[in-house]
Amino acid sequence: MKKLIPQSLKNIYHLFQAIWANVWFGWPTRKLIVIGITGTDGKTTTCQMVTRILEEAGNPVKPDGYGARKVAMASTINFRINGKEEKNLSHLTTLSAFAVQKFARQAVEAGCEYLVLETSSHALDQQRVWGINYKTAVITNVTREHLDYHKTMENYREAKAKLFHHAQIAIVNADMINPEEFLQYNNKEKYTYSIKDTKNKIQETNKSQSIVAENIKLGIGASEFTVKDQKFALHLIGDFNIENALAAISVGVAEDISLATCASALEKISGVPGRMEYVPNDRDLNILVDFALTPDALEKLYALLVRIKKPAARVIAVFGACGERDRGKRPIVGEVVSRFADFVIVTNDDLFHEDPAQIIADIVAGIKSKEENNNFWIIPDRRAAIAKALQLAQSDDIIAVTGMGAEETMVVGDQKIPWNDRVAILEELAKMK
Repeated sequence: MKKLIPQSLKNIYHLFQAIWANVWFGWPTRKLIVIGITGTDGKTTTCQMVTRILEEAGNPVKPDGYGARKVAMASTINFRINGKEEKNLSHLTTLSAFAVQKFARQAVEAGCEYLVLETSSHALDQQRVWGINYKTAVITNVTREHLDYHKTMENYREAKAKLFHHAQIAIVNADMINPEEFLQYNNKEKYTYSIKDTKNKIQETNKSQSIVAENIKLGIGASEFTVKDQKFALHLIGDFNIENALAAISVGVAEDISLATCASALEKISGVPGRMEYVPNDRDLNILVDFALTPDALEKLYALLVRIKKPAARVIAVFGACGERDRGKRPIVGEVVSRFADFVIVTNDDLFHEDPAQIIADIVAGIKSKEENNNFWIIPDRRAAIAKALQLAQSDDIIAVTGMGAEETMVVGDQKIPWNDRVAILEELAKMK
């Protein structure tokens, strides 16, 4: 029945819900400095980074590590108020208007100054974030995703751009496609960030400045770079995580936080659950869990793994695709992963109500240069797929399990079945001892 209702009518409903939620909870975001972070990939990691920088910026001598600036954050994986966290089990990036406003009210009552809010294109298009007083809008990138909903990339980008219409500060990745599209609004301040733009491709003015990473060094367990001679060290790998860090640094600079404080905060982040998360083991394997599910994110991930692996090491991929989502990207994902990985294992992801055989068939249609049951396997059971990857792996190999990240459940039909990739990997490793 829900599919018979036009989205335009649903959006009217969401708008009225948002208006009522703002009134009911007393317009709480008017009492907060709200930083909205959107983009196809990197939103969650950037939220964690921004939050830690803001927390670091108050009183650095406090023994608990949290500064005088009290911060609330709502992201795809967690909620955080003054350093206290709980998991986001909803499978949603941005919750309903009532849930978001309730969280903002809790942040106000806890004495928070800031709210860092991961903001999805769906929430923006559906008016679920109507009434939120965003001071700062950040965009990490826009690549193919959610076309089952938005239909075209133009619609998708327009939905993302709504975050920038009234924000005081705009922060944009200069390395993304058409960054100018998100810099055209009458924001009071504009920042661009880049890992490539050493010549300031987007000209600085009295209203804008560029944050550029230089002297980049990538390793299997860490990354290093400098910004204006300030050294940064991340316990996160990949140039895409340097991009996320630059977005967070830009927020810090916009809030008059020193680069030294930003560097200190970022260095303390040991990892982000489900985002390039290393799974410890005693078999000398490099096992990573990551949320990557778009063609662009997967290409960046596997290109990095091929670049940093030891010469004799192999890359083993375990992945699937979400049901009832953009079918057109599935063969693209299959092609991308099969191009980089030595061994490919296609499995299930969140199915919702779609036939898992159809999802897998769509992915397999794009797989190239692989022979089934030789270097490519179809194993619908995700646990069995992980077990197969571990059986194949030898010392120094890299196993990448992607698509679900830190999710605690797998959606099958109307059920949420307990599931966590990292836990499953550790359990299968224990069986092999």
